Amino acid sequence: MQTQPQTTSMHRATIGPAVSVIVPCRNERTTIDAFMRDLLAQRPPEGGIELLIVDGASDDGTREILDGWSQEYPNVRVIDNPRKIVSCGMNRAIEVARGATIVRMDVHTRYADDYVERCVETLETTGAANVGGPARTVAEGRMGRTIAAAYGSRFAVGGAQFHFPDYEGEVDTVTYGCWRRDLFDEVGLFDENLVRNQDDEHNLRIRRAGHRIWQSPAIQSWYQPRASLRALARQYYQYGYWKVAVIRKHRIPASVRHLVPSAFVATLALLAVAATFSQLGRLLLVGLLAIYATFVLAGSVGIAARKGWTLLPLLPLTIATFHVSYGVGFLNGLLGHALGRGPGAAAELTR
Repeated sequence: MQTQPQTTSMHRATIGPAVSVIVPCRNERTTIDAFMRDLLAQRPPEGGIELLIVDGASDDGTREILDGWSQEYPNVRVIDNPRKIVSCGMNRAIEVARGATIVRMDVHTRYADDYVERCVETLETTGAANVGGPARTVAEGRMGRTIAAAYGSRFAVGGAQFHFPDYEGEVDTVTYGCWRRDLFDEVGLFDENLVRNQDDEHNLRIRRAGHRIWQSPAIQSWYQPRASLRALARQYYQYGYWKVAVIRKHRIPASVRHLVPSAFVATLALLAVAATFSQLGRLLLVGLLAIYATFVLAGSVGIAARKGWTLLPLLPLTIATFHVSYGVGFLNGLLGHALGRGPGAAAELTR
């Protein structure tokens, strides 16, 4: 697999747009038109804007739709990403981008028409190396609304500040991102060996280089989370799995919020084995499950009180899916490292 260099020297166009928006996508036929309308509604900054859509070998008609948009709008350009991985797509776009500022956007998110404008403004006023807005959510259907409600809960997803829409200040990582182009010359492009967590790893490099990452609530977007528990479980399994790769690369421990789900799952597994041999093991297993169920129920009630009581029946299983999927993924990442295994199915990134 290709090893991503830590620094890169990129061609500088003497004349070009002020901002390059980069958008990795693959097989987004049902969402791409709505996204393109949001994208083209952005208030262009002084100097103009170019829109670089990176298609990961779509086979559902997405590419044909994108070609239609690019033929109608001269500032829209479609770029090939044959490796299909998000980090590869972003790097291809950055390499050809002409703007002094790079803004990343995502197809499964809706945007205020001043999103790009606010990103650039925040980058300039804070002096941060990367800026973005909080991960506000919008969802359809009861299950989708339940997942969206849990997504904003500290108990369900940990203490990462980007989940909280009113927080403004310095953060470890940020939703999507906006950077000065020359930052990539200093800290390098995105690591193409990472299928997930490539943004977390890149932000870690930014902070280790002495720069700040900043979140501003003025930067408004609305992310559409997964709409089923199966899709949510797959997503968070991959997050847990690839977090191990980031830790291995930088030789630093994860924060407590990354370790708690895997510690819980590992303890459950050990007690389940012990329960087959002893009464004490059975008592400890039942006790741990009872304690966890109590916390999950309390967390579910707290979320339902804020987001709607009709979500309460689905919240406990949703919260458990966040925790267990991430924990299993993290443990499998550790096991794979110990056994020298490749990523296997964890490399098959899907929506």
